Amino acid sequence: MTGFSVSLFVSNISNVASYLSPIFESIPSAKVVPAQIEKVVSLVSRTGRDLQRYDNAGYRQVVGCVPYRYKKQEVNGIETKEIELLLISAQKGKGMLFPKGGWETDESMEEAALRETIEEAGVTGELEEKLGKWQYKSKRHSIIHDGYMFALLVSQEFERWPEAEIRQRKWVGLDEAREVCQNWWMREALEAFINLKCISDDESGN
Repeated sequence: MTGFSVSLFVSNISNVASYLSPIFESIPSAKVVPAQIEKVVSLVSRTGRDLQRYDNAGYRQVVGCVPYRYKKQEVNGIETKEIELLLISAQKGKGMLFPKGGWETDESMEEAALRETIEEAGVTGELEEKLGKWQYKSKRHSIIHDGYMFALLVSQEFERWPEAEIRQRKWVGLDEAREVCQNWWMREALEAFINLKCISDDESGN
């Protein structure tokens, strides 16, 4: 290898390191991972609809999550667990909703659900049961959507995420979630979540 090649190689490595450094530093709660870096969360949302998935009827395929966590509290010496749900502000208009977005052709439904939840709400975790499928008409584009929703048990909440500048997020109880969730089909997804989680928890004695 010539002196020029070595110099160029070192220069390129330096440039790559300089480029990657602020990306790694921006990852919330970044820790040194021995041997390898398992996952890097992008701070940029996907844009455009070139890869958008549609069914045979031309309905746009949309997928999202009902993110939740258990809040532990002690009442009269007895520890209980209360479910809290994470809602985000609508990008346009008033009200709160659950994270959702287009399911694209280069990803599975589950991958799309996790990606959209990270992009819009800045959380991730264990993807659980599919809550159902709903059809609704978009207010902005006047087309029919097939909406699929999953339960997501949140295990990590990022301080920075792709849509942090345009959305607010809020942890709320079940009753408040019913009141503030603006989309009828998401409220139905919420009821499906409550029937699944709360009834099963009561039956198991949790």
